[in-house]
Amino acid sequence: MIENLFSLNHCTALVTGGAGYLGKEICIGLANAGAHVIVQGRNEQKINEVIAIIEQTGGTAEAAIFDLLDEQATVDYFEQRKLPKLNILVNNAYKGKGGTITHSEDCDYRDSYEIGVIAVQRLFKICIPLFINGNKANKVASCINIASMYGHVVPDLDIYIEPQGANPPFYGACKAALIHWSKYAANQFGKQGIRVNCISPGPFPNIEVQNSAKVFISKLGDKVPLNRVGQSSELQGAVIFLASNASSYVTGINLQVDGGWACQ
Repeated sequence: MIENLFSLNHCTALVTGGAGYLGKEICIGLANAGAHVIVQGRNEQKINEVIAIIEQTGGTAEAAIFDLLDEQATVDYFEQRKLPKLNILVNNAYKGKGGTITHSEDCDYRDSYEIGVIAVQRLFKICIPLFINGNKANKVASCINIASMYGHVVPDLDIYIEPQGANPPFYGACKAALIHWSKYAANQFGKQGIRVNCISPGPFPNIEVQNSAKVFISKLGDKVPLNRVGQSSELQGAVIFLASNASSYVTGINLQVDGGWACQ
């Protein structure tokens, strides 16, 4: 049956930044498709809230509370948890500020790259043997990296009320690097049955921004062919597709979920 292609039953998924605006919906979507979800992050309370939502709808989840920027803490988690396999890894975590080139400092680029690329590389290397076991067990071994439309197009600075709130140059540079890394990893690990793909979300402002910055949201939506901003739940389909055997012959792609923004 067609729906079985998208089933993640008996699969284990790890989502970094799993309690964030996009991460929360990614976790819920994977759980609804049948995966046991490991929700990674630093805020235990928010992680437990996501787990509670998943469990209320009949899914299963657990917390992974550690700092991705802490190499030893990352290693310690896997040594202590002793996961037998991993089928799905979603690298979603990111932290940074706004601003233009004028408002950016050297450290902003380093910090962005550290969480957006180096932590991804570190986590992926740790998970390689787990992916191999996951592929043997379920024929599913999928790494999905959450990039951005700003990894391949630049923001329209005129829509921002002030430059300090603009999407920053180091964010796009980091996401462009992540897209390239994903293609490299897809090429290297395809023979081992590990698929690596990117998703590039378009304008997905969080609920607080949607409620408090109506003029900005209107300008943002006007630039999208679908004439609106995206809602976080609209990433679920793309993630489930790339996580499941529905995409068994798909690797090395950058799937744009942007309402058509990048086609202009």
